[in-house]
Amino acid sequence: MKLSAIWIMFALACFGPVAATAQLQLVPDREPQRVFAGGTRPIDLVWHNGGDQTFTGEIRARLLQTTSATAVLLGDKSWKKLQVLPGQTILESAALDFPMVKAETKFQIQWLDDTNHVLGKTEVLVYPTNLLAELKPLAGEETVGIFDPQNQLKPLLKGLKLRFTDLENSDLEHFLGKLAVIGPFQSKAQMRDGLAKQIKMLAKKGTAIVWLHPPPEKRERLLPSFYTVMEHTNAVVVVQTGVVSNLTGNPQAQLNLIHLCKLALNPNAPDLTDLSPQQ
Repeated sequence: MKLSAIWIMFALACFGPVAATAQLQLVPDREPQRVFAGGTRPIDLVWHNGGDQTFTGEIRARLLQTTSATAVLLGDKSWKKLQVLPGQTILESAALDFPMVKAETKFQIQWLDDTNHVLGKTEVLVYPTNLLAELKPLAGEETVGIFDPQNQLKPLLKGLKLRFTDLENSDLEHFLGKLAVIGPFQSKAQMRDGLAKQIKMLAKKGTAIVWLHPPPEKRERLLPSFYTVMEHTNAVVVVQTGVVSNLTGNPQAQLNLIHLCKLALNPNAPDLTDLSPQQ
């Protein structure tokens, strides 16, 4: 999670009326942070001292699992001693352990000083580590075709014991499955000659394809984050790199990939109701 400078300035402006009563405060996130369960995960923090004196004190993290009606305390631990100058804003990262979950689960971290005053709260959505297992039912009786020159996706599928066909050293048009993921690529140089033509031929045979493009080059024309190209009843979904960045550590990237595969298999035209924020 990276906060833009504009958002930080906006959030800090909201602290004006309370700066006299609370020196150190946590700048709130625009949306929950997302992490995988079952291990130590980094939580990004932005701290601001709105007072006229240096803040120096021990900060604790209190972890709660929350629902719309309840909050269950899971742990309370010392984080670190923090020193923030008057008017200063600093970026920090805290490593916290989250329990295993079977589905998306809401957690809240309360940050407290040594007087038990709550300095701020971090909302976190925690996900199971097997999100990509959903590719198996999408592929049906066949394997998923994977063209993965950066070796980002293949280790994740192997870890889930999910069978796939490695397309990197074969002609794409020979693949007989119903779903293929092409990419991600580090640069256009990783895309072999004739790749676009092979993708088109494979799509015409009935394979739904998610094509993960490399990062855009300078002065490249503006493109949407993803778009679909219809081929009979399926589609090629062309995706910009930021939509699925950090597949290993970012649950949202894996959720996005699953959504894009479903879209390739069952393309549909967006309507205005699809533009509402998704949680």
